[in-house]
Amino acid sequence: QVQLIESGGGLVQAGGSLRLSCAASGRTFSSRAFSSYTMGWFRQAPGKEREFVSGISWRDGSIYYADSVKGRFTISRDNAKNTVYLQMNGLKPEDTAVYYCAASSRPALGAQDEFRIWGQGTQVTVSS
Repeated sequence: QVQLIESGGGLVQAGGSLRLSCAASGRTFSSRAFSSYTMGWFRQAPGKEREFVSGISWRDGSIYYADSVKGRFTISRDNAKNTVYLQMNGLKPEDTAVYYCAASSRPALGAQDEFRIWGQGTQVTVSS
């Protein structure tokens, strides 16, 4: 069973911080090292399409952010723990969404449909 399990979501006031974690486990991640997956964070707000938030490639560790979160969010990964993190500071009500982590076998960040393994999501709610 391939699993990505997100945690760390919750309710926070505007200006606050949360740290999301995404732990990978299962047959896929034992046969191919977690370090060789490009990892991404996405979010989906009610009534909106799922959108890219941040990603980190496995080939060279390149990091990417959506313009809306640049300077506030930080992605990182701990390959020894098979975990990717999203540190979210300066949260705004418009950051309210279900946050998903996802894995892609591509060496660099690409389109959303290249991410074939998804977690179940964790709710982040930012009150004004």
